[in-house]
Amino acid sequence: MTYLQLIQTYQDNLHSYSLEQLRFKPKQDVWSIGQMYSHIILTSLYYLDNVEICAAASKEQQLGKTEGGDKIFKLGGFPPIRIKLPEPENTPSNSESKEELIIGLDQVRQKMMEWESKINSINANYKAKHDGFGWLNAREWFDLISMHFTHHLRQKRELEQNLNLE
Repeated sequence: MTYLQLIQTYQDNLHSYSLEQLRFKPKQDVWSIGQMYSHIILTSLYYLDNVEICAAASKEQQLGKTEGGDKIFKLGGFPPIRIKLPEPENTPSNSESKEELIIGLDQVRQKMMEWESKINSINANYKAKHDGFGWLNAREWFDLISMHFTHHLRQKRELEQNLNLE
């Protein structure tokens, strides 16, 4: 699925949730669908900030990815496992409205479309460091967004099973 199709899928699904469903937490230590959406949007914007950092760089970075980073990119995505982020600093808000989430997804789409035509012209040795995956170039940061959206599709399906969707 292309990034445009992924974002459209998330937006289409967002319309089917009531505000109560969007904020429903099946367990205290499990995110709501709204929190998952917020996380995806904020993470995507962070990754796009790193695309911009790579594009603005003037010094090549010879260091590369970590072993985990190499694995993710060789697989072309995240393994189908649950990743637990440190709490509470990584707990997304559970208060955004559908409209705010739609605007966030639109912002991600727009920025990705702006970078898409320029991404391959950025020096592959201009990199920014990812805490878990090591030094990534602009193309890798850009591709990581789609991998991240895809990774959360499984979580989205699991969370939807707790809702009464018609």
